[in-house]
Amino acid sequence: MDSLIAASARALAGGDALGVLKRIALREDPPALALRGIAMAQLGDLARARELLQQASRGFGPREPLARARCSVAEAEVALALRDLDQPPRTLAAAIDTLQAHGDSANAAHGRVIALRRLLLLGRLGEARAALAQLDGQALPAPLAAVACLAAAELALRAVRTAPAREALDQAQAAATRAGIPALLAEIETTRATLQQVAARQPTADGERALRLADVEALFASGALVVDGCRLRVRSADAWLPLVRRPVLFALVRGLAMAWPQAAPRDALVAEAFRLRRIDETHRARLRVEIGRLRALLAPWAAIEASGEGFVLLPHDGRAVAMLLPPVDDEHSPLLALLGDGEAWSTTALALALGSSQRTVQRALSALESAGRVRAVGRTRNRRWVAASAGGFATTLLLPASLPAA
Repeated sequence: MDSLIAASARALAGGDALGVLKRIALREDPPALALRGIAMAQLGDLARARELLQQASRGFGPREPLARARCSVAEAEVALALRDLDQPPRTLAAAIDTLQAHGDSANAAHGRVIALRRLLLLGRLGEARAALAQLDGQALPAPLAAVACLAAAELALRAVRTAPAREALDQAQAAATRAGIPALLAEIETTRATLQQVAARQPTADGERALRLADVEALFASGALVVDGCRLRVRSADAWLPLVRRPVLFALVRGLAMAWPQAAPRDALVAEAFRLRRIDETHRARLRVEIGRLRALLAPWAAIEASGEGFVLLPHDGRAVAMLLPPVDDEHSPLLALLGDGEAWSTTALALALGSSQRTVQRALSALESAGRVRAVGRTRNRRWVAASAGGFATTLLLPASLPAA
C-alpha cells in the first residue's frame, strides 16, 4: 500500500471525504477507485459511488478475494442508502464469509450490520433479532457499535418496549460520541424524539386521547383486550392475533371494539366490513358466517354474543376492551411511514417492505403525488420517491412488520 492510499484510508476513517479526493481524485488503480467510491458515498453522490466501487471490484479480479469482498460490503451499504432492497442478500453473505475467513473481522462485522439494517427496513424483525444476536459480545469499533445499538433501539421500539429502547439509545450515543460522527449523533436524537411523539390515538367517551409509545406500552400491559388499528391485529398481553390478511374480520372486530360495551348494530357491521350501502338478508347471512369465524379466532380471549341490537364483544374475566387508531387517518399511512425517513425509495423497495405488489404501490404513489404529498426524483429505472418526514407524530406503529401468529 503506497503512502497516498494509506493517507486516504486514514482520512476516510476520520470522515474527511474531501481529503481523500484531494489525494487520489485522478488515480484509476483499483485501491484508489474503491476509496474514491467510499468518499463519494460519504458526500452523497451514491450513483457515482456505486460505479466507482464496481470498477474497483472488477479491477481487483478473482485473485484478490479480500479486496473484492470489501468492495462488495461497501456496495451493499450504498445500495441500502439508495433503498435498493431487491439486491440478493447472498452476495453480501458471501462477502462476509470471505472477510471472516481472511481474518478481517472488522469489515465482516460491518457487513453484518448492513444486513441487519436491511432486515429492519423490510420489517423482518425476527431475522433482525437473530442478526443482532450474532453481533452481541463482539468488540465492535465505535461507529459500528453505535449503529448496532441504534438497530437494537429500533427493534425495541417496534416491539413497544420503551425502557430497553432508551438503554440502547444511551449506549448508541456513548459510542457515537467516541466515534465523533455528527450524523450518527443526529440520527440518535431523531430516534429518541419518537419516544415523545404521538404514536396512536385511543377513542374515549369524551373523544380521543393521544398516546405516546410509553402509553401504548402501558395499555398493552394493562391486561385489556386491545384492537390495534395501527398493525391490524388483536392483542392481549404478549399474545396477539394478526389480521392483516383478513380485512373483513378486522373490520368486524374494529366495529365491535368501537361499540363496546354496547352491542354493534348488524347493519353498521355489514356496512363497515363489506362496504355496502344497500343491505339485504343475504348480507346479514354473510355477516353471521364471518362473525362465526371471528368468534373461533377470539375464543381464547373473548366471546361474541348476539343480541336484539346486534353483536357484543365480551372479553373473558371481565377485562376491558381498548381500541388503538393510527395517529393520522390515512389509508396510505404505512407507505407514508416508510417515506417518512426522508430517504429516496424505489417502487420495488416500497413493495418489498410493504409485502404488496408493485402495481398497488404505484397506484398509491400516484394518488399521493396528485395530492402533493410525495414527489418523484429521476426517471424510468432510476425513479425514486421522497416525502417530507411526518411531523408531530411517530410512525413506529405504522411501519410494516412480519409478526408471528398468536
